[in-house]
Amino acid sequence: MVQISGQDAERKIVSILKVLSESSEPLGSITIARELERYGIFLSERAVRYHLKIADERGYTQPLGRDGRMLTVRGLEELKMALAPDQVGFIIEKLQTLAFRTSFNPVTRTGEVPINTSLFSRDKFRDALNAMLPAYSAGLRVSDLVALADEGEKLGSVVIPPGKIGLATVCSVVVNGVLLKTGIPIESRFGGVLEYSDGSPRRFVAIINYNGTSLDPSEQYIRARMTSVTEVAKNGSGKILANFREIPAAARSVVEEKIQQLEAAGINGVCRLGNTSEPICQIHVGLNRVGLVLQGGLNPVAAAVEAGIEVESAAESGLIEFNELVNFRELLKRF
Repeated sequence: MVQISGQDAERKIVSILKVLSESSEPLGSITIARELERYGIFLSERAVRYHLKIADERGYTQPLGRDGRMLTVRGLEELKMALAPDQVGFIIEKLQTLAFRTSFNPVTRTGEVPINTSLFSRDKFRDALNAMLPAYSAGLRVSDLVALADEGEKLGSVVIPPGKIGLATVCSVVVNGVLLKTGIPIESRFGGVLEYSDGSPRRFVAIINYNGTSLDPSEQYIRARMTSVTEVAKNGSGKILANFREIPAAARSVVEEKIQQLEAAGINGVCRLGNTSEPICQIHVGLNRVGLVLQGGLNPVAAAVEAGIEVESAAESGLIEFNELVNFRELLKRF
């Protein structure tokens, strides 16, 4: 086993993990060395390989032959913890970057959409699908379209580990990306837990501001068991994951048009669109602004966790080509 010590060496490993987290493709040592220069770290190709070997032994990275290496779920968790002290607001930067990289065109139905990646044990996956079905049937999701990956394959920036099946769900950031490409500025304010009553969204009962956290709010709420997605799906009352955005009031009509285009393409992430300067789900909206409440892309996964199924999730895990997505119900037929 390779031995390593010192804060400088650990900083180099974390920087390598960060470079890998920003790519949806495997990277080789030459590319990593070039990208590290952006962080003021100058390593030879040989030195990069040395540090990658350490990352492999720790389970942070997975070699993929000549293609290079990919970040594992364990590596992603290590990166989050390592960056936490100086990365308050990390999530808002991640959302903005992912929105910018989203190339999906809802009219032509081409391009890449942002995804969340969730990992399930192979022997529990059928149970997980059954637990998630009510959420999909009730429309408590961003889209019915999903993607599947087996061990050794990847979804976004996540390599699926042995014994696991990876499920990609469409992330609500797709709305940000589509509006951004239209020239509409959209402000991502917070992720929260939205209370439903009699089938309608009522109020946010918990919120985490994006610019004040280094962790994704939805992941935190799921771990804390703060949702009751299945209850909302079956009885119309309970708590789901949702996100809050704001747009300029002058852009509202254009946003409505884009929402219709997204829905026609199978993306139904908008839960509620407000009116100029009016509160929405009991959240104050700024002057000449309009509130936008989006479904959480991980709501079906939260339903699986509610059913007692163990899941590891990485929100905003990367991008996938739209034509690689399939309807959730196709998976039920396959399993």
